[in-house]
Amino acid sequence: MKKHMKVLSLIVAICMAVCVFAACSGSKTPEAPTGEDQAAFKVGICQLVQHDALDAATKGFQEKLTELMTAAGKTVTFDYQNASGESANCATIINQFVADKADLILANATPALQAAATATVSSKIPVVAVAITDFGDALDIEMEATGVTGINVTGASDYVSSELQAAQLLDLFPDTKTVGCIYCSAEANSLFQVEGMKAALAAKNVACNFYSFADTNDVQAVTKKAAEESDVIFIPTDNTAASNGAIIADVCAAAETPIIAGEVGIFSNTNAVATLSLSYYQNGAAAAQQAFDILVNGKNPAEINISQAQSEDLVYYYNADMAAKYNVTIPENYEAYTAE
Repeated sequence: MKKHMKVLSLIVAICMAVCVFAACSGSKTPEAPTGEDQAAFKVGICQLVQHDALDAATKGFQEKLTELMTAAGKTVTFDYQNASGESANCATIINQFVADKADLILANATPALQAAATATVSSKIPVVAVAITDFGDALDIEMEATGVTGINVTGASDYVSSELQAAQLLDLFPDTKTVGCIYCSAEANSLFQVEGMKAALAAKNVACNFYSFADTNDVQAVTKKAAEESDVIFIPTDNTAASNGAIIADVCAAAETPIIAGEVGIFSNTNAVATLSLSYYQNGAAAAQQAFDILVNGKNPAEINISQAQSEDLVYYYNADMAAKYNVTIPENYEAYTAE
């Protein structure tokens, strides 16, 4: 019996020693760094296509996030990739960001956001998006325009009120009977905007017809038809239109049909008469603040409200030459646009 007791005591002692060793070893295992502890971050940027508005949004994001990180004693590196206008390229780019374990992804434009939301379902890498008109429409989820997505996505909207844009068009061209909206059928947010414009114009008893192109190859023919059948052309914040501004400008000039644009880049590239536009640089800067809050302050993107420019932040621009050409009286609150 004593021999058995000694063996039992030895076993208990060995077990206690193992437990103590495991506990000590566990206490020395480093924990994954939190945002406050992490000193360096890597951010992947997927931009759908190169044009003034999206370029400005990316620039605003990079410069503001770098500024915030520097002030916090941290660093950030960017992996910028351009999808050259191809949605399929967005998926390839963002899948690589996921494989590289980026700390955060910036999705610039709707196809980039859609690809990012799909690619990060498992990894839950935070996604911040810019140049998105309506996040609920882009993501096909039910949400308020400035609400939360409930998933690993937030961002800054470039929405401008359709009612304000319709009012602008009719203030400048009060005799308008028919407006032609040209846009790319592959861009969900473009359809969202022209549907808003149609509803706003219908309230003023003005007809609004849609003219959509599938891609760059259709732009000239579709614009020609729209210009010939409309008193005024309206172009939303459409990436395909933005990339083909010179074609649209030439066609509308030949038909002597004036243009109202949804943002300042398209306004400039198409020789439009006027625009009511937000600053895409500030759109990117607003997204940078959200990214900083996620990476450093530990906020959950699913709980961060979509940022949206206020009406007082919008600017009315006009093209003096085009206003003179179409004999348009410009209100006092408009600014003459000068390209930088």
